[in-house]
Amino acid sequence: MYFEPPAPLLRVALRERCGVVVSEAVAEAAIRAEIAYYRAHLHEGHDPVSLADLRRRCAEAMLPVLGIAVDVRALTEALLAALRFHAYPDAAPALMAARERGLSIVVVSNWDHSLDERLAETGLAPLIDASVASAELGRAKPDPAIFAYALELARAPAAAALHAGDTLEADVGGALAAGLRAVLVARGGAPPGVPAGVPVIASLAELPALCDYASSAQ
Repeated sequence: MYFEPPAPLLRVALRERCGVVVSEAVAEAAIRAEIAYYRAHLHEGHDPVSLADLRRRCAEAMLPVLGIAVDVRALTEALLAALRFHAYPDAAPALMAARERGLSIVVVSNWDHSLDERLAETGLAPLIDASVASAELGRAKPDPAIFAYALELARAPAAAALHAGDTLEADVGGALAAGLRAVLVARGGAPPGVPAGVPVIASLAELPALCDYASSAQ
């Protein structure tokens, strides 16, 4: 998943919901502040109540940068309106190809309680069998425990599983430590430090063929 550049959307939302106008540079700085706060605290949004509180605090993290006096509830609504998530065009076809092969698909993400909401928003929810949000489980990638839980949901042994992700430490390192095969999704090109034997793909369109190879290797 990815989201649209949020700063322009935040400017619109602030004007419509809060009655204030900020520059593009200020909006971009506010979004950076919010992202930094969210990444440090996302594990705290583990249920609907704590998620609402996390979202409020994320909005408050923008206030010093925005330099405005505004109702926090309205600011939170503006922030949420600025975050529009989409699935990459290659995601749905790859998932459908995996399902046609009879494979179980489990999303494992360092995310808050809203993971299922985001998957539904992007249209991917009907194409997966289960999802694991780190905030709900209390364990985050690269911790092997989150991969072990995903394997339980998939009813598959680690040796029969393939994990595709876009980070070296959390996805590749975590999967390998948990005994899974790993695939690095590097849409912008392979980074340095990819472990030997780990395939690097630029598009999820390449994933089904790797799933076939993994199955034949069992």
